[in-house]
Amino acid sequence: MAEQYDDIPAIALDWHRAGKGAVLATVVETWGSAPRPVGSHLVISGAGEIQGSVSGGCVEGATVLEAMEALEDGESRLLTYGVSDDEAFAVGLACGGTIRVLVEPVGRAVPEDMLAKLVAKRAAREPVGYVVDLDDWARRLVGVETVPERFRSDRSGVEEDGRTFVAIHNPPLRMVIVGAVHIAQALVPMARLAGYDPLIIDPRGAFAQEHRFPGEDIREDYPDEVLPDYGLDARTAVVTLSHDPKIDDPAIEAALRSNCFYVGSLGSKRTHAKRVERLGERGFSADQIARIHAPVGLDIGAKSPAEIAVSAMAQITQVLRQG
Repeated sequence: MAEQYDDIPAIALDWHRAGKGAVLATVVETWGSAPRPVGSHLVISGAGEIQGSVSGGCVEGATVLEAMEALEDGESRLLTYGVSDDEAFAVGLACGGTIRVLVEPVGRAVPEDMLAKLVAKRAAREPVGYVVDLDDWARRLVGVETVPERFRSDRSGVEEDGRTFVAIHNPPLRMVIVGAVHIAQALVPMARLAGYDPLIIDPRGAFAQEHRFPGEDIREDYPDEVLPDYGLDARTAVVTLSHDPKIDDPAIEAALRSNCFYVGSLGSKRTHAKRVERLGERGFSADQIARIHAPVGLDIGAKSPAEIAVSAMAQITQVLRQG
């Protein structure tokens, strides 16, 4: 599951600009059953305020003390903590582990303008990597083309040279589900559990009901009225389930014109053949149309709405992680 998206860099920038002082702590390596994955963030203010986590609680205290020293001398630190069996058990693990944490004071180690650019790219849903040389402390921001496999797998970490740490900042995953049908009712909670923020679109009032999708973002409208403002991007999956070309086709066309990573459509092979014909008549190329996964989902013999949702979620995950 993707790490929950947070605003730790933005909080660090705000605290720094407010004169509180701010230190970023980031997990750069783990061994064994470490409490938090590589790339996890903690920010500490000069007043001792903290947001985020690097260990689930067992080494935060020691990290805060190091952060206070870093604020005093302006120097970065690379800390190594062994998480004992007792400490690991306290945070819900069966055995211990070891983590390395990078501690960086904002302003003196992390340039304010670099952090501001990182925060702006995150806010604009632009994937960005933050790279630190752990030997000479040189820092830079990089794009997807530099380490594409790390971006695809949401995998921060130290490169093979043992000194280059890359923190991946991908935008949160999103899923546009067109057609508020029974399959969608099963797919939405699965998507949430997998780290996606779902949007449900259906112009049919009988389907687009809050009680059918409690607490979710539901738009009672056609996709071509919703998607231009929503904005499809490389961290968005589009799934059409209404089985009505008047509803599904506008979403498919918008998806094919975008760089969304997944397009899937419900329907039989015969239904899809008609869809391909319509799209061809509207000027879409064979390569564009080939992006559509139809019938939607992996072929696992799914029959019920819930099973079809499982197959769709599995295929979306496969495309996201394997390309």
